[in-house]
Amino acid sequence: MLNGKTIAFLVAPEGVEQVELTEPWKAVKQAGGAARLISTEPGHIQAFHHLSQGDMFAVDDTTDGAHATAFDGLVLPGGVANPDYLRTVPQAVQFVRAFFDAGKPVAAICHAPWTLIEADVVRGRTLTSWPSLQTDLRNAGATWVDQEVMVCTAGPNTLVTSRKPDDLKAFCQAANDAFGQ
Repeated sequence: MLNGKTIAFLVAPEGVEQVELTEPWKAVKQAGGAARLISTEPGHIQAFHHLSQGDMFAVDDTTDGAHATAFDGLVLPGGVANPDYLRTVPQAVQFVRAFFDAGKPVAAICHAPWTLIEADVVRGRTLTSWPSLQTDLRNAGATWVDQEVMVCTAGPNTLVTSRKPDDLKAFCQAANDAFGQ
């Protein structure tokens, strides 16, 4: 149960894979937790269903105003454009790094580990991701595995990763387990 826990969901203004945002969000809420949408700009974000526009979602706070200390965990949804943009925004990268520095659990799916690479937090960790990121992860010092979900505790925090939307059930369960500890 996540009663009393608040989980940050960090996404770019556009490009997040909608199901990788909405399914973990729903899982956090169903477990009794609170979810907050953080982005680099105020207003709304534009989600996508692969390359087609999806729904718009209201931003709760920005990377300029949000602090890892206010949250019990972090979810990084994927989509190709989403983490590719986030890794170019210093405040977003620092926001992610702060969860590792504080020893708080982080869950990243699909292409989201690109942001983790930029935050320099994957060295010595074991992760899974969308297969096209495996070389990037290895080059950043991580061990890459091809499995539905990977829970790595070989670092300052618990890191949960999954490959793709088909892995969402296992990803949501493992993320909530990490957030609940």
